[in-house]
Amino acid sequence: MSRKTPSGKTASRKTSFRRTARWAPAAGLAALALTATACGGDDGATVQGVKLIEKGALTSCTHLPYPPFQSEDKKTGKVVGFDVDVIDLVAKRLGVTQKVVDTPFETMKTGSALNAGKCDIQMGGMTIKPDRTRFMDVSDPYFDATQSLMAKKGSGVRSLDDVKAKKLKLGSQASTTGEEFVRGKGFDPRSFDNSNAELDGLRTGQVAVIVQDDPVVRGWLKDPANSSFELVANLNTGEQYGMWMRKGHNPALVKLTNQVIAQARSDGSYKRIYEKWIGPMPPAAGGGS
Repeated sequence: MSRKTPSGKTASRKTSFRRTARWAPAAGLAALALTATACGGDDGATVQGVKLIEKGALTSCTHLPYPPFQSEDKKTGKVVGFDVDVIDLVAKRLGVTQKVVDTPFETMKTGSALNAGKCDIQMGGMTIKPDRTRFMDVSDPYFDATQSLMAKKGSGVRSLDDVKAKKLKLGSQASTTGEEFVRGKGFDPRSFDNSNAELDGLRTGQVAVIVQDDPVVRGWLKDPANSSFELVANLNTGEQYGMWMRKGHNPALVKLTNQVIAQARSDGSYKRIYEKWIGPMPPAAGGGS
């Protein structure tokens, strides 16, 4: 997944505020070279062995919008979503509140946002990939993901082969694993900066088909405004999402996050969050990954 917005905007879960990835090795190496200021300031704290950049808060980076994983509630201005609820469980275990920082995805995928002390943990449907684990620590998988194709009803599309055979223009979200997947299949998709722009591209006919994370597509199709479109195909890419932390810096937070994910799966919390934001949970989704 991916998205691009102005950096530096923050929001408490309690307050209002204004969210995957063409890999750039050089950027990743530069990210490692950054010296972090996260816990060196007077505002930092250590709770249960976990280093926090701000006292009383677990600060999370994400890139908005990316419903149902995170987006800004139009009525309250709060950042809400599947990932937000999972990180809230971690914050609750620490006895603090979650604070969300809206961050360009480019600074998230390289680890530079973490290294620069912008946040303690990163969320946002970020696929676990070897190139990312070189520069960041990652939690155990918390979500099994697939990609889906969305098109206008009656398009006759049921696969990527159909898109190619019909010579239809395919759209994708920039820097996402979905975009990487279709490029690997020989497509040259039109790349949109964020998920909203990608959806608008489909609505306005700039593209005939789009590829996006399956839960995102299913969320869009719940909106009556998208009633003329449908999910036309699933692409099982074997992806799993993880929560990301600064490399070698906060092992206690990695351990705690894994404990929280495991407990949520066993005590029913995960199921409640899943069904709140995604829908009926497949039996396999509740177990370990």
